[in-house]
Amino acid sequence: MKTRIISWNVAGMRACIKKGLWEFMKKDRADIYCLQEVKAKIDQIPHSIDEPTDYNFYLNSAQKAGYSGVGIYTKLEPKTVILGDRDNDWDDEGRVIITKFDEFTLLNVYFPNGKRDKGRLQYKMDFYDYFLKYINNLRNSGEKVIFCGDVNTAHTEIDLTHPKNNQKTSGFLEIERKWIDKLIDNNWIDTFRELNKEPENYTWWDQISRARDRNVGWRIDYFFIDKSLRKNLIDAFILSDVYGSDHCPVGIEINI
Repeated sequence: MKTRIISWNVAGMRACIKKGLWEFMKKDRADIYCLQEVKAKIDQIPHSIDEPTDYNFYLNSAQKAGYSGVGIYTKLEPKTVILGDRDNDWDDEGRVIITKFDEFTLLNVYFPNGKRDKGRLQYKMDFYDYFLKYINNLRNSGEKVIFCGDVNTAHTEIDLTHPKNNQKTSGFLEIERKWIDKLIDNNWIDTFRELNKEPENYTWWDQISRARDRNVGWRIDYFFIDKSLRKNLIDAFILSDVYGSDHCPVGIEINI
């Protein structure tokens, strides 16, 4: 079964709805949408006649108001939905939703930002390490694993416009990039780079400097799949012409 999955850091779901989220979903018609940085509780999400009606919606909100949070819209009915705080020690920041289908397990994740002052760097690295153990355990138990989201790190110099100027900036620190190396060494595939080696493919742009107008950006949003699913991967793409956030959507099509 060919399945289209989209991941998007919407930088506030209420704001993104005003900027065309529902219209994008109706036009795009993916099977699953994984949203990060929702910044809303379930009763704060506005509804209208423009909202797509053929999806189930699941939300993991942060306890802190207006912060973090992940949500999933899915046409496929999951057999299990796990919010990040239910079967592991992730905290109350609303960073993970795990949906288990008959064919695959999908994790929608908003990874921590290390911050410019590196004040959250250790938290981010601890999260990274725990997460890798978690997905490896899922795979070892026989599940076909896909994960997506805002990883908050550009992997290599091709993944941001000014690599030399950002070597001491969280998001491009050696320790962060080495974790993605470790991820790949553990047989997880960066789907976009598997199919596209070209530069100037970014998913986030600084809004204050209007960097998107000049395509001065970073590729920090990803889909990773287990190496065993490589044969099932049809396409991986970045929808850089879709606006509504300081990030753009990314996606895959996979036959699974």
